[in-house]
Amino acid sequence: MSGTSLDGADAALIDFASGFPRTLAFATVPFPVDLRDRILTLSEPGHDTMELSGTVSVELADLYARAVEGVIAGGGVERSSIMAIGCHGQTVRHRPDLGFTIQLNDPARLAELTGIAVVADFRRRDMAAGGQGAPLVPAFHEAVFRHGRTSRAVVNIGGISNVTWLPAAKETVGFDCGPGNVLLDGWARRHIGTHFDEDGAWASRGQTDTALLERLLDEPFLKSPPPKSTGRELFRLDWLERMLSPGMAPADVQSTLTDFTAHAIVGAIDRFCSDTEEIYLAGGGARNSALVARIKALAKGRPVAPTDVLGVPTSHVESMAFAWLAMKCVQREPVDLTAATGAKGPRILGAVYPA
Repeated sequence: MSGTSLDGADAALIDFASGFPRTLAFATVPFPVDLRDRILTLSEPGHDTMELSGTVSVELADLYARAVEGVIAGGGVERSSIMAIGCHGQTVRHRPDLGFTIQLNDPARLAELTGIAVVADFRRRDMAAGGQGAPLVPAFHEAVFRHGRTSRAVVNIGGISNVTWLPAAKETVGFDCGPGNVLLDGWARRHIGTHFDEDGAWASRGQTDTALLERLLDEPFLKSPPPKSTGRELFRLDWLERMLSPGMAPADVQSTLTDFTAHAIVGAIDRFCSDTEEIYLAGGGARNSALVARIKALAKGRPVAPTDVLGVPTSHVESMAFAWLAMKCVQREPVDLTAATGAKGPRILGAVYPA
């Protein structure tokens, strides 16, 4: 899995034989700076070129193969015993309003490099069935995190945040709720030259501007009902710049963005998942203590904890989910995302590229 945060490719080797998924190995291969920059170029409207898309897809396949080799080396299993690789690819454009989504990937090359079948292209079948194509992880969250007597919200804080609501007595609901790390990372890159604001340290030195926060929270996407999904097409720095007042201190903007992300997450839970009793966090943002503290402050006493306490490390959840989706595809089992994406019904997601 490589997500909107563009930090690298995560690979998890997962054993489903005993029921609850068990991680045998986990590896991350960071993106080289030039690859990250080119993906960012492709993610911004107006900069697309066919050749750049093609070369980035090849480089991503090579990087994914390195991640796969990393977990094989650390997992203590024979290559021949691995059923498949689930590879989501790198999203560079997501336009459900226009009926398409683009993930750069070269699954045939990945299968050739690793000698293992690859399952890819998970989103488009959902979109063909009338769905948003995202988020796809709520079905996995339901399978792994649902509790029969307690209503839970599972929040993945990647570049974009998404919420899976697991009510005790109702069907699962999932949706994108707004920015996760995407604005925080972009603002940090511009002003302090780092890929992200580690542990929210820079944000903690600033002061939140309440007027800016109110303007950010007026974004109509936040109040629109599920199913819904979003990405860099909306939440990017030129969107933010339209909201800024002259002379604002960059650290104050970072603090405000941290509060904005927390409000977008908890506000979505309050608005659309009203009887939530527990909140669990996953993804890179779950390791940002400043962001987590602000989520806890807004949670009105509800416990907020990482998914680690449920048996799945925060950094493993997304890659584990795509291993699960790959397993479902290979076994020809439909996945029901009707309440998350708005698809017409359960569908077999993904395409298989044999080894």
